[in-house]
Amino acid sequence: MSKGLITTGSVATNRKARFNYEILETFEAGVVLTGGEVKSLRAGHATINESYASVEDGELYLINAHITEYGAAKGGFVKQVASRPRKLLVHRKELNKIMGAVEQKGKTIVPLELYFNPRGKAKVRIALAVGKNLVDKREDMKKRDWNREKQRILAHYNNGKR
Repeated sequence: MSKGLITTGSVATNRKARFNYEILETFEAGVVLTGGEVKSLRAGHATINESYASVEDGELYLINAHITEYGAAKGGFVKQVASRPRKLLVHRKELNKIMGAVEQKGKTIVPLELYFNPRGKAKVRIALAVGKNLVDKREDMKKRDWNREKQRILAHYNNGKR
């Protein structure tokens, strides 16, 4: 592989997911992609910030994930749709568990990370989640700010003792 291509590791992360949702359980799912989409992912051209997963006709789909068109194929015969629904591959037991949980009020499926596993296969880490309200988000921000301030105080204290 040439330099700059991703062979293993993270391609895209949904940084807002843990802020906007309380994560209950995570799953790993395979993604059905075309050849141009895989090439584009290896180049790191994908975002999953506004995406979600849904169950339709007993199958799981990743909706609104944006994988840009591969550079060499822009003028090609087959046009790639950047944000088409992509089928996710999970075990039947996991799918039944996810479908049962989504039927409950307030639970949703959120993609956390799009990555290549050590074998080079494209995977997406999805999570069952419940949306946080404004009070919960404010509490998280207060905790984060306090931890930051605490680290500063400890660093200042430790530097003074040396």
